[in-house]
Amino acid sequence: MPIKYTVVARKSPQNMEGPPKYYPSIQSSGRLTVRQLAQRMAEISTLSTIDTMAAIEAFLQVVPQELADGNIVDLGDFGSFWLRASSTGVDLETDAAKSQFVGLKPQFRPGKEFKKVLKNAEFQKG
Repeated sequence: MPIKYTVVARKSPQNMEGPPKYYPSIQSSGRLTVRQLAQRMAEISTLSTIDTMAAIEAFLQVVPQELADGNIVDLGDFGSFWLRASSTGVDLETDAAKSQFVGLKPQFRPGKEFKKVLKNAEFQKG
């Protein structure tokens, strides 16, 4: 199924008086719930939907905890998750402290198989 997109006009933040430029913008075609994901996964495996839901739920609990413990979660060809922190700077190394962290975000880097699927994605104006 192709990825749907629309065209949107956006003005440059550096020149709000100038003419807009037009950009393609991806439009979601829906949302998949955990139950629906488990059903899809059960269709292509030997696990039941209930077993698959249990595995997904365990995954959703373990991954954030492993990240909070400072680990990278490497899922092979799918990709890996890690944490990225924003912080403020100080003039002296001795003044650097954990209180300087102002933001913590999970990051994802797709692996080989993930990239291969996206590379072959098709687009359709919708």
